This record gives sequence, C-alpha cells and structure tokens, in this order.
Amino acid sequence: MSFIDFISIVKEAWQAYDNTRPIARISDISAQVSTNHVYKITFADRSFIVAKLSYFGKYEHFLEDHSIINALSNNLPAPFENFLARSLMKGNALFVYRFQNKILDAWVVFYRPIQIKKKLPRRLSDNQIEKLGEQMALFHKACYQIRNTLPASSKTLKFDIDYLLRILETDYGKFEHRQNEAIIKKQCNLFLENRELLNAPAFDKIPVFVDWNIGNFSVSNSLKLFSRWDYDWFRMSTRIMDFYFFSRVVSDIGDRTVFSYVIGPLMEERFLIFLKAYHAIYPLTVAEILFMKEAYRFFILNYVIKDGRHFFHEIFATKLQKEAYEIYFPSIEKDFDANKIIKALNL
Repeated sequence: MSFIDFISIVKEAWQAYDNTRPIARISDISAQVSTNHVYKITFADRSFIVAKLSYFGKYEHFLEDHSIINALSNNLPAPFENFLARSLMKGNALFVYRFQNKILDAWVVFYRPIQIKKKLPRRLSDNQIEKLGEQMALFHKACYQIRNTLPASSKTLKFDIDYLLRILETDYGKFEHRQNEAIIKKQCNLFLENRELLNAPAFDKIPVFVDWNIGNFSVSNSLKLFSRWDYDWFRMSTRIMDFYFFSRVVSDIGDRTVFSYVIGPLMEERFLIFLKAYHAIYPLTVAEILFMKEAYRFFILNYVIKDGRHFFHEIFATKLQKEAYEIYFPSIEKDFDANKIIKALNL
C-alpha cells in the first residue's frame, strides 16, 4: 500500500489526541519486514513519542490486545514494572485512532519512549542461555501472577484455526491456497485433534508475545530483562506459545542469521540448556512439552499461512509459505522428539 499517505494519517491521529502540541517532524522507523508502520514523532520542543500504524487483522482485536497490554504494563510486579512500553491514554481510556476510507481501515496507537539497554548478541554463550532461561521463567511467573487482573480476551488458538478453515471455503481462499488446500486442512485437523488429546484448553492462559526476536527486547548488563516493545503477535494463551522463539534466540546459528522458521532450534542441545534453567524456576509439565510441537504447528498455520501475505512484505511471505509446504510441515512429525526434552528435564 505504498500509495497510501501513512504519515498524514499519523498526523491526523495526533491532532485527534492533542492538537496543542505542534509536530516538528515524523520519521519512519519501521523494521521493513512487516506491513505495520512505526514512526518517531518529534515535537517542536524536541521531545518525542512513537506511533504505530496497523491495518493487519481486525480493529476490535487490535484494541483488545493493546488494552490488555496496557493493563499488563501497569500491573506487572517488580522487577518487571517498567519492562513494557506503555501506550498513551486520553482521559482514563487507552487512545486508539481509527482511520477509515474506501481503501483502508487503519489504526494508530501512541507509545511513550522506552529506554533500551543492551541487545543480546547474535549467538549466546551457554551461561547467557542459562540466564535468559531464568529471566523468561521469572517473567512468565509474573504474568501468571497477575493474569486474573487483565481485561478479557476473545481470541483462542481454536478460533484462529477455525477461521483459517473457513477461509479455505471462500473464493479467495480457494484461489490463494488452491495447490495446498489439502495440506492445510490436514495440518489444521492434526492441531485440533492433538490439542484435545493433550487437554491444552485447560492449560493456564497468560499474556504471551510469541515473537521474541532479539530486536524486540533489551537486557541489562547482567542479562536481566530490561525493556520490551513490538506487540504484533500478542495474545492470551499458554506459555508454550513463546517457546519456539526462545529456541530461535538461543540457537546455534543465532536469531538473526537466517529469516526462516525451521523446527530445528527446538531440538538443539542449546535449547535444552535454556529449558533446564527455565524449568528450575517455573516447572513445565509433560503435556506442555508435548504441546510444543502443536504450538509450532499453530505458528506456521496462523502466522505464516493464514496471515503471512497480510502481515509480511511480499518477498518474505512468498519465501516463508513456500518453505512451509516444502520444509516446515513435513518436519513436524519427523524431526520433533518430545521424549528428548522430557528426559532432559527428568519428567
């Protein structure tokens, strides 16, 4: 949508928020990977805020997610009370601006600037992996502690998979996925069946951010979690939804080396180091370990197949979807060995 004047929409959003503070300039600071746009708004007094514009998904889900995140950012106990970037409020409500015309339905939310310390190195040492495992366990425990204080969430894993199956019955879906419809349906059904077998709907639901790419958070010099931003894939779900990206962060090739979603990192010895450190603080169950395979399957089905061409820029979406059919799906049953993890954790 390069023909859309997104900066004008951001200006319009700020006018609706506070027209008494003049804007000096707006800079595009987007990562250029997704269809979401991120801007730095600098004011005449040289102060600044960050604006995020999105037209991916549904407005209702965008508003719901950011309302939950805002409550989460305020309710998290120490040492995570300042971990999340906070959205701006107007009066006593979260401010989200909705722009609509015949072409576009887009939403803008403003964030207070958040301090960034250190980014993790591309490849972590064993000691760094252990410390990260401990930190993620502590963060998940904190999220679990305040889970009942957050606004309700309407999204579930089953909802998203059912929606994908409904898409396949539409003219658009039949055209978009005409060569791979049978594969998608098979993978969706496997996910739904295994979800029930493992009683996954009964797993505790906490806030999960799913995408723990090392470009989305920073750490202190002692590797304690310091700040987190970028909430594109946020949801209320089982903590296991976070673990595939944890495995990518600690993988041997490093999180940023190859932009691909192979299952291999879940089976690396380095991920076992992470899991042992995590498990010592916030123990995992056998059912949760078994569900790691299904969380990976869901990730590919939902974020690569269902939403890929809407979220990723075209060059990435095409590559990832091609790999999904040729590599990702065939590898799930062949390459994931839950018993290796279960044994390593003495479960």
